[in-house]
Amino acid sequence: MNKQVVIIGGGFGGLYAASRLKDAPVDVTLIDRRNHHLFQPLLYQVATGALSPADIATPLRGLLKHQRNARVMMGEVVDFDTDNRQVILRDGTVRYDTLIVASGSGKNYFGNDQWSKWAPGLKTVEDATEIRRRILGAFEAAERESDPEAVRAWLTFVIIGGGPTGVEMAGALAEVAYETLRHDFRSINPADARIILVQSGDQILPMYHEDLSNRATAMLQRLGVEVRTGGRVTDVNAHGVTLSSGDQQDFIAARTVVWTAGVRASSLGKALAECTGAALDRGGRVVVEPDLSVPGHPEIFVIGDLAHAAHQTGEPLPGVAQVAIQQGRYVGNVIRARLRGANIRPFAYQDRGNMAIIGRGAAIAEIGKLRLSGRLAWPAWLAIHLMYQADVENRILVFIQWLWNYLTRSRSAMLITDRQPSATTTQTRLSVKLATDSGTWPRIG
Repeated sequence: MNKQVVIIGGGFGGLYAASRLKDAPVDVTLIDRRNHHLFQPLLYQVATGALSPADIATPLRGLLKHQRNARVMMGEVVDFDTDNRQVILRDGTVRYDTLIVASGSGKNYFGNDQWSKWAPGLKTVEDATEIRRRILGAFEAAERESDPEAVRAWLTFVIIGGGPTGVEMAGALAEVAYETLRHDFRSINPADARIILVQSGDQILPMYHEDLSNRATAMLQRLGVEVRTGGRVTDVNAHGVTLSSGDQQDFIAARTVVWTAGVRASSLGKALAECTGAALDRGGRVVVEPDLSVPGHPEIFVIGDLAHAAHQTGEPLPGVAQVAIQQGRYVGNVIRARLRGANIRPFAYQDRGNMAIIGRGAAIAEIGKLRLSGRLAWPAWLAIHLMYQADVENRILVFIQWLWNYLTRSRSAMLITDRQPSATTTQTRLSVKLATDSGTWPRIG
């Protein structure tokens, strides 16, 4: 009887681990609350109407349908029984011989979860379509307003968090306001929109070299984005955002706020720690061994955003897709080696650099000591983000959309979908339903 490998999470780490076990003498069960793999780095493009959800989301069953030793189970994991080697779902249990926990991370409001009502984060397809609804709905509401102050509030957009997602979101939103929509309204001028990127630290993109951060700031400012650093958010409500800097407080009247300021580990990290005695860091990540296993439990691995892997440099690896991909492949190799009775070296992350796109023809890239910006970095960003799409059809769809957007300066998915109507929103809503099924999906790899 084959060994049972259970993988929790169909993100980059879980999917690549499953794929690496394709020809191994094991039975793989991949469990996820959702039925699709999501290419999260492009979620902001769904939120700003450049792409549709189906362009960046692929059904897990379609991706693994040709892997005969793998099955997909849609379910919610709530706990673990490590003594009996069982994963506890909300509606059942699944036995394992080897367990890979790759459940990722969620939004972190740093103890102010009530802000989520007014400042949605960007982690799921539903988040992206809700943000798109709020952005486009704000222009619709402004079109109907007669009070200049109300118009200004509707046309003010605040993005909280100056990391890659916030920077890319701000640049894309500037293109929506100043290019895509500029001829679409009669009572307002979308170019009057005020787009503000807020970063609590001294520079945006703090993980990049200071020179690249400054270049990114200059690119955003050329697009019309206000970059505000050194201000801490102290309140978010239906009317706007309050920033604190020293003894000064500043209120920004804005009806649309997007939160990209932080993430926190999946709650399964805490559940796993309680069962195994593993340590958690301040972000709720599980501290793992050099082979990414849980201390004292070599049969349990934690990878991706949920893993605190610091053995290589003394600092935990960042929660980015490339880390999860490499860890997924590595754990798959560890399992294969153990089946042969062999050992494998500790996990070693190969940093292939960081990239962020600012806007049309503008990006920054840091690859080792090489630093690129502007049009030199832009095609590299495009190529990398196409290459790591899990599905060939999605690569083609995204490439076609990008080419069309570039040639026409238009966006093909500027739809308002009424997923979660807001009591404070007065704009007219369009009853347009976005289709998210684009047919059959070839396998990965």
